Amino acid sequence: MATVLYIIANPNDHEASYSSAVGKEFVEAYRSANPQDEVVYLDLFQMDIPQIDADVFSGWGKLGAGKGFGELTLAEKTKVSRLGELVDQFVAADKYVFVSPIWNYSYPPVMKAYIDAICVAGKTFKYVKDIGRIGLLGDKKAVHIQASGSRLSSGSANADYEMGHRHLAGIMEFFGVPYFKGIFVEGMAETPDQAHLIKEKAIQQSREIALSF
Repeated sequence: MATVLYIIANPNDHEASYSSAVGKEFVEAYRSANPQDEVVYLDLFQMDIPQIDADVFSGWGKLGAGKGFGELTLAEKTKVSRLGELVDQFVAADKYVFVSPIWNYSYPPVMKAYIDAICVAGKTFKYVKDIGRIGLLGDKKAVHIQASGSRLSSGSANADYEMGHRHLAGIMEFFGVPYFKGIFVEGMAETPDQAHLIKEKAIQQSREIALSF
């Protein structure tokens, strides 16, 4: 049995959001093909995801200096512990489905906060002398479902402006994840008369990918 983290960074549900709608269809198709697997929903807008702030740096610094966890302040303990929970959950899972809209050419800030929480040396990557950085998640799979009003995916005229999927692709490579695919729902604002067809095409693609994910 595999564990799938369904990580959604969208304040709107599947009725109001293109990315959420396609994500819903992906999960339904995946569940149908893999009824034994567990899908864990992570609604990032509803979760406690600490920012990497002064308390976190201070707490990490104390622990790195050999101080015990009990010597941290309450704020340091709370934030450092929560960040540890998030990365441990991520590492323990087998597959990841990221779902997000494009906001100002990237994804919502809450997604970046989550990514910061799971970029932890010794957990998702490590540094090796004379070799450099090595990703530690070489047995995982990931899919990113991204919606945007304009066309931004690779090959489009505005592809250079797209920084959401490209950043996430870099992070997955950083972690050593060998399988990473993108599903793009895009162009609805540019061609509103084609919005329904664009959505249906992305849903069909998501179902096909879900069957082999």
